[in-house]
Amino acid sequence: MFSGLSAFPITPMNETGVDEAAFGRLVRRLAAAGVDSIGALGSTGCYPYLTRAERARAAQLAVEYADGVPVMVGIGALRTRDVLELAEDAQKAGASAVLLAPVSYHSLQAEEVYGLYENVTRNLSIPLCVYDNPGTTRFNFSDELHGRIAQLPNIGSIKIPGVPADPAAAAERVARLRALIPASVTLGVSGDWFGAAGMNAGCEAWYSVIGGLFPRTTLAIARAAQAGHADAATQLSERLRPYWDLIARHGGSLSITATALEILGLVQHPCLPLPLTALVDADRAELAKLIETLELA
Repeated sequence: MFSGLSAFPITPMNETGVDEAAFGRLVRRLAAAGVDSIGALGSTGCYPYLTRAERARAAQLAVEYADGVPVMVGIGALRTRDVLELAEDAQKAGASAVLLAPVSYHSLQAEEVYGLYENVTRNLSIPLCVYDNPGTTRFNFSDELHGRIAQLPNIGSIKIPGVPADPAAAAERVARLRALIPASVTLGVSGDWFGAAGMNAGCEAWYSVIGGLFPRTTLAIARAAQAGHADAATQLSERLRPYWDLIARHGGSLSITATALEILGLVQHPCLPLPLTALVDADRAELAKLIETLELA
């Protein structure tokens, strides 16, 4: 469940609701490509923009169309009460795991974050992946806090936001955190440009947005890293440097992912909840050219 490539698709939607047919196509496409797991309702899945009923339905659809591939469902919300309800919905839908970030409007303290995970894991019958995403939540986990949370029941993995660029420093970062967590808890890297570096440094999983968009391209990188071919994984990732640069210029991958899916004809326009929008004009043309020249698939 918590190793290899975990692919995170968007949840296509407009102002009237989720495009269930398009979402089903995206999930089926990932399953057919051979990804190791599917992350529904992650940040790229736009979970904060959906009602509880819409999230429950998306979880059901993801499990249905995954055709046996394990599905992890995001359950982040502002209130612990709501997180518990979303966890129950995910479990009823047949999810294999849940993903939880410490979502907040007011800044959270370490003990409050620990209390969140303590409350939720106590009420779970499936594993939980800790979502360390300071760019969105503005909460910075300490290694000590990760170690405490990892001791709770039903913790299966920690999704870290990246690793240092230097291979030795990356390996030291992973080793330092691993020393504080049980052997049963895996480490997974996110931030797609860190994927190869994180897996080469010893992360068991890659929690990937580009994996939910171009699964075959991403699988080639992940499988090289898993096989111990660090140089090959790095070279495959560096080949995508123009794509990583495009993400950096736009401050994130969501609009790029949505635009790419529109270009590929996999979703209808618009596929993001307002005020979010896809790329237009020159940016859209640049992305279309990159998809072609980099042979992304």
